[in-house]
Amino acid sequence: MTTLVIEERILKSRDRVRAYGEVFTPRHMVDQMLDLVSDDLEDGPDFVDKTFLEPAAGDGNFLVAILHRKLRAIERRLSSDVWADESLFALASIYGIELLEDNHEEARVAMLDEFVDFHRQHNTSFSPDSDVMRAARFIVDTNIVRGNTLTGRDWRGDEIQFSWWTRVAHSPGTVQREPFSLASLRESNGFDFTVYETYAVCRIARVHEEVRAGA
Repeated sequence: MTTLVIEERILKSRDRVRAYGEVFTPRHMVDQMLDLVSDDLEDGPDFVDKTFLEPAAGDGNFLVAILHRKLRAIERRLSSDVWADESLFALASIYGIELLEDNHEEARVAMLDEFVDFHRQHNTSFSPDSDVMRAARFIVDTNIVRGNTLTGRDWRGDEIQFSWWTRVAHSPGTVQREPFSLASLRESNGFDFTVYETYAVCRIARVHEEVRAGA
């Protein structure tokens, strides 16, 4: 009997390890770590909206594993008529920062692939131009940032900014986008005095339209 063993990639090159300290976490270790927070990910109340930030996202192995667990929990626990909206809220709850351009692109693609695969498996796939897919791409582009966590700056040198995607009470599937800076998460008082553009309340599947409040 021949046993085929496929080793997971844990590094791209030794040069990158020396330059950036880049080492990828094997999937079995990712799963073991996520098992420790399974209540937040899959079992507890409001599991869809529990937020996760990966400050060194790499090619997205942690991000995709988190999304995978959330989507499977949605499948188990929620009615299929809300899967489209809830899968978008799941995407919106996951944030990542990655320094290297190729890793950043791979992470974004992997997140969208996981999202698409979930809906394809349930025969609820959406066309690339549908509101759901446009919203999914927009959320991933907004939440997965190319930048340096240590400096708090993106690849252009600007301050890293994210957005909260807050559900609107008594209005299922509706969201309020509220920008904030990464730096504000580091402040002990939690205040962020940066002036941001404000966004109108909208359906989660329409966030890509970026309608400003008062428009």
